[in-house]
Amino acid sequence: MVIVQEVMDIMEELAPRAYAEAWDNPGLLVGSPAQETARIVVCLDVSDAVVQFAVENDAHLIVSHHPMIFHAMKQIHTDTPLGGRIAELLKHDIAVFAAHTNLDIAEGGVNDVLAAAVGLEKLTHFVVEGQDENGETYSLGRVGELAEPMTIAAFSAQVRDALPTAHVRYVPAGARLVQRVALCSGSGAEFIARAAAMGADAYLTGDVRYHDAQHAVELGLHVIDAGHFGTEFPVVAALKKKLETALAARGLAADVLDDTQSEDFFHVV
Repeated sequence: MVIVQEVMDIMEELAPRAYAEAWDNPGLLVGSPAQETARIVVCLDVSDAVVQFAVENDAHLIVSHHPMIFHAMKQIHTDTPLGGRIAELLKHDIAVFAAHTNLDIAEGGVNDVLAAAVGLEKLTHFVVEGQDENGETYSLGRVGELAEPMTIAAFSAQVRDALPTAHVRYVPAGARLVQRVALCSGSGAEFIARAAAMGADAYLTGDVRYHDAQHAVELGLHVIDAGHFGTEFPVVAALKKKLETALAARGLAADVLDDTQSEDFFHVV
């Protein structure tokens, strides 16, 4: 049995809140720091299915990547999807904690997990956000290298096979081979020009729009859109392992369960 505050302390070490973007809303969103739990559920999104999974497994803490509450709420109507979800969480004494952009940025977080999955090595910073109290630079996204150069079609297939997605979209920008790759998990099309300026051959992200692709081609940069879900969901299993290790190191007893059932909203016909 652990209390929520103990897990929050671990998450602060893994993904310091100070790393989060100003617009973000990480932290404890539902429940009390004093809530006790013998099980923790780790997920990407706090969906109805994830809440039901927590209820069925008598878990009283959900640790998610995406915050279920982003903006200030003046009313909670339980006949709406979010309001009903909050009511269900409160009914079953389930707390919800989110680590969002801070987990994107943190060492060993979303972007490092993504980079390792697709075969990148020699990782460096991409979009520098600042320095921590120890003077260490932290950044959103990563830049890395493949062991050997390959075509954009071959690398796109490698990305597809490595991630929880049935397809990826790729934008070829000429015949250049791919070895230096920039990436930003989730939705990072705004950094296409930065990736090109840093000498990347290809840029991996999600949520790429038509004119983003057009801009990349003009810059001579290959782009792979592996989807918001595809680029972020791998962190769920990785975070489960990190929490298990951290709890054991502190002599704390709690089972950590990861959501393995969620899938991308988008399907292709």
